[in-house]
Amino acid sequence: MKFSISHAKDGGFEGGGLRGFFEYRDLGIKAATDGRVGAHVIRAVPGKHTSGEAHFHGLDFQMVYILKGWVKFWYEGVGEVMLEPGSCVHQPPGIHHREVAHSDDLELIEITLPAEFDTRELDAAP
Repeated sequence: MKFSISHAKDGGFEGGGLRGFFEYRDLGIKAATDGRVGAHVIRAVPGKHTSGEAHFHGLDFQMVYILKGWVKFWYEGVGEVMLEPGSCVHQPPGIHHREVAHSDDLELIEITLPAEFDTRELDAAP
């Protein structure tokens, strides 16, 4: 593992990530850990919203911490949950979930193990 540091003033957001309605800022953790851990800031693209596909991820750990705005998710076995600034959710490996809606000013931190993982859409959204 290597030391890494990421300053907001030096980091930019890019599209092309898992969801087209979000932009992603890599925090450099993936490179520093040789892909063992991923960490990025995700922000909403104003005016673009979720299409609400139910899915799950093939990973060992996923945590989301809301910095700004709000997002509503549906989780298997839990139901709908509203996340607001300061909300933190651990999504257990394989849990079926979908985004229901988010605010245009949504910004969150996501940490995953590993950095790269598979996402599978489910046939029918609950």
